Amino acid sequence: MKIIVFGATGGVGRSVVEQALEKGFDVTAFARTPSKLDVSDEQLTIIRGDAFNKDEVAAAIAGNDAVVSYLGSNKGMKKSSELEEMAKNIVDGMQEHHVKRIVYTASAGVEQEISGISGKLIMKLLKNVLADHRKAVGHIRSNDLEFTIVRPMGLTDKDFTGEYREAQSGVPEKSRTIPRADVAHFIVRALTDPQYENTSIGVAT
Repeated sequence: MKIIVFGATGGVGRSVVEQALEKGFDVTAFARTPSKLDVSDEQLTIIRGDAFNKDEVAAAIAGNDAVVSYLGSNKGMKKSSELEEMAKNIVDGMQEHHVKRIVYTASAGVEQEISGISGKLIMKLLKNVLADHRKAVGHIRSNDLEFTIVRPMGLTDKDFTGEYREAQSGVPEKSRTIPRADVAHFIVRALTDPQYENTSIGVAT
């Protein structure tokens, strides 16, 4: 399988690149600053590009079987449409080059699914980021793609466990965090497992 990873220099994105290479995938890493990705492999292609540049995004998508998006906003907690803009460029590029499969990483709370007082506080704190993710996800859902929306709980840099839990509705019970490497593991699995097509999955340890 040939995949392109947007956000390849982030914690999850980098781990997706590494784990996908281990599985024998051909991987294209799309990054604004390629020097941040100190990974080398004969099956890895690194492309310098800006996800806000529609033409660069479309050109990079050409020839791939699937897209992984782990993009973040530069606006932090402020109100922004950056995630929506980048997702639109990716979707347009996929349509142009007839690529159907995408795994998009959003965040727990994007479906207002975290229960309890602490859940409400988290979603209130992240309201601007979640609103932007919602618009990005809406654009993906409305364009006849084979999508998986990943909704991880709080990300940590702990070691890979492979023992995370999944939930199609809400989030896994009594969950708060998940290692970035475990999120990446789920993303790589989802790419080739038909059961995850057109689903939204909450993940946590």
